[in-house]
Amino acid sequence: MKTLPKSGKRFWLVPMFLAAVSTWLGGVVGLAAIARGADEPLQIGQRRELFLDGLLIDRLDGCRLHLHPPQAQEVVFQFDQPWEGLYSGYITVLQDGNRFRMYYRGMPKASHGPETEVTCLAESEDGIHWTRPKLGLYEVAGTKENNVVLARHRACTNFAPFIDTRPDCPSDTRYKALGGEGQPGLVAFASADGVRWRQLQQTPVFTEGAFDSQNNAFWSEVEKQYVLYFRVFRQGVRWIARTTSKDFLHWEKPVDLEVGDRPMEHLYTNQIVPYPRAPHIYIGLPTRFFPGRRVLSPEEMREIGTPTWYLNDSVDILMAITRGGSHFHRIPEAFLRPGLDLRCWTSRANYAARGIFQVGNELWFYVQHHCGYPSNHLRRYTIRPDGFVSVRAGADGGFLLTKPLVFSGRQLRINFSTSAGGGLRVELQNAQGQPIPGFTLDDCPEIIGDRLDQPVRWRAGGNLEKLAGQPVRLRFYLRDADLFALRFTSD
Repeated sequence: MKTLPKSGKRFWLVPMFLAAVSTWLGGVVGLAAIARGADEPLQIGQRRELFLDGLLIDRLDGCRLHLHPPQAQEVVFQFDQPWEGLYSGYITVLQDGNRFRMYYRGMPKASHGPETEVTCLAESEDGIHWTRPKLGLYEVAGTKENNVVLARHRACTNFAPFIDTRPDCPSDTRYKALGGEGQPGLVAFASADGVRWRQLQQTPVFTEGAFDSQNNAFWSEVEKQYVLYFRVFRQGVRWIARTTSKDFLHWEKPVDLEVGDRPMEHLYTNQIVPYPRAPHIYIGLPTRFFPGRRVLSPEEMREIGTPTWYLNDSVDILMAITRGGSHFHRIPEAFLRPGLDLRCWTSRANYAARGIFQVGNELWFYVQHHCGYPSNHLRRYTIRPDGFVSVRAGADGGFLLTKPLVFSGRQLRINFSTSAGGGLRVELQNAQGQPIPGFTLDDCPEIIGDRLDQPVRWRAGGNLEKLAGQPVRLRFYLRDADLFALRFTSD
């Protein structure tokens, strides 16, 4: 069993520490991603930083990065209306004030086109109980008593809306959307109320992609521009590219997201959005598609009524992280496995909806299951805030050393969890790795518990104002504990 070393001793390293840094649940984290920005201190200011892509990590000893699965909650919606049906999907969930809104494609039979696909709207005050407003805008399936907001348009195949948070956005274009196919391309829409949509121009605004998926745009407050993540095909593989725009109508030359040190995989949707608690980090929940990877027996498929063209494929859901540009980090293990439900083990049966929300002390998101079956539905999932990935140490203890960071403010706060017998301590070092007097491990009382935003204090207090603006390293000792995120504040 390891003992806690004296703070003045050199950081204890196991041989081949680079291999330890790159280990991720038996997989390999790209060392290029971990080394990003290694030559210069990371300017984090007062941003919240998560341990999603290894950007902050210099060394791990006795710790590892641990991916936390979400918790399944209740089924919140059934796609059971005549204009919805088996192949409804491509779901976007938005939060507008105290109201949730869900947009999705209605598609009752396996036939793409303006005559079979519509765009629908559902609403909820609590994110759990949903209703279909009777809008009376389009007659579909013999009635105008429906929740259809767009019909008889090629954009209905993948209509992908968002709420424009640009500070000077006109009120009549507060809702925006893109939709369309590879030919002729993506068409731009706008709406004042999210119900009545108008096309912004007759011609497509962007044409350099395949687009046969959700193509997700948003206003990036960090980048001060619109960002679009969209579908492309590369070497016969479904992949993701990115482009940007200052006005939503004129888009720059696109770039493919980095493949990294793992082979390219079919990513069927991207669902990339700014993480609401740290909007400089974009999180995606892409569906990973395995063509020809058949799991169920013919008897099982007959029993559950698998559609013929869904027989031979399987899918799961990944977690992906990007910080802009071509940067792209895939966690290789599935974030959400298909599980025990046989109807989740066939082609295109699991899709995460676009949208991540904090509700109280939980993050909420939604996943569609059973696409292609009469039981096609949407389920709510939860996870702790920042709780996707942690730096974890077992009972023998371990260390995390960050790269040099430059912060502003005066207090360090952490999101962490320990067992009743575990704990953690924090040390501040200079850029060269020397402990700073008064802020060593020995000066830090053991921190125990489960907190989302815990101030860190040393025996002399927690005021770090004199260290703000200069490079420092953080050295954590963890024992039977998880560290999810950190930030500096002026509190």
